[in-house]
Amino acid sequence: MEQLTASEEVKSVGESLPAVIDQIEIVSDGKAFIEANTIGSTLTEVKHGHIIPVWVKDNEPVISHAEFIETALGVTMDVFRGEGILKPNVRLSHEIKGRVPEAKNKPANMLLEHEKTIYFERMMFVIEMPTIYTDINGNRLNLTVGGVKAYNLDNLYNKSGQDQHFKIFVGFKNTVCCNLCVVTDGYQANLKVKNVDMLRNEIRMMLQDFDAVNIAGQLKELNNYELSERQFANLLGRCRMYRHMPEILRQDIPDMSFGDAQINSVCKDYYSDNSFCSNPDGSINLWKLYNLFTGANKSSYIDTFLDRGLNAFQLASTLRTALKQKGTCWYLN
Repeated sequence: MEQLTASEEVKSVGESLPAVIDQIEIVSDGKAFIEANTIGSTLTEVKHGHIIPVWVKDNEPVISHAEFIETALGVTMDVFRGEGILKPNVRLSHEIKGRVPEAKNKPANMLLEHEKTIYFERMMFVIEMPTIYTDINGNRLNLTVGGVKAYNLDNLYNKSGQDQHFKIFVGFKNTVCCNLCVVTDGYQANLKVKNVDMLRNEIRMMLQDFDAVNIAGQLKELNNYELSERQFANLLGRCRMYRHMPEILRQDIPDMSFGDAQINSVCKDYYSDNSFCSNPDGSINLWKLYNLFTGANKSSYIDTFLDRGLNAFQLASTLRTALKQKGTCWYLN
């Protein structure tokens, strides 16, 4: 298995990154890695322009979006010391507006900027490392760390000291299309912590345990197997059937969390995507198929995005195993 590549030119910049992070203007790819109902933002805007929710019973602050991002960034800079690390790319959704007490009785259209308050219920960010990358079928994949915070998962009508919920991951980002590659070994879907120190430790353990070379090898192997046009058609039909099947019939079938709209997107891009469309004979390799699913996943909301991204990898791995072992697979039969 070949090693991941390190770009010496960018790496030399990364060696001094901790001292100049505030001066670096390059952001982890400005393209949207998730679309749906999200808007783009920056760590600076989130840190200085958004209020921090509190535990209702004692008015103590929860871990803010900015603290989460800064904690992940700090751990990433420490674990991958000397590498080029870009500023976080932040996406937000579910805006919650407010106002200062002095503006209590003002009409909304007369509020001044300093009288308005705002924060977002859901946030996702990615931190890209262009000095650690691999190449699959001409697509450059950069190692990427990220996370999701959704305050709706926390019971804020409680007192401080309660568990707060986070999702964290480390994987790869396809620079051709900004699709994220999320795998089981680099994802914690239901991380519960009580404070920033616990959060920091969990992120560190995840990064230190992640075997980037092994995961890159699994992704590359997808390029070696392909589906015929008929198998692709069977796959899409089975994906649609899965969501309507009785629970008892699903028990021995790998999960499928993509909805009909996203399956439609996969079908459309099978014919029209510039980078991942099918071959002239209708066949498509699993690497392209995987990217059709991760591309369709961009229409997911923040709180389901990572889980569906993982589901795309699990589906591709299931298909790879069936083709490699020449066995049966419900999605293809």
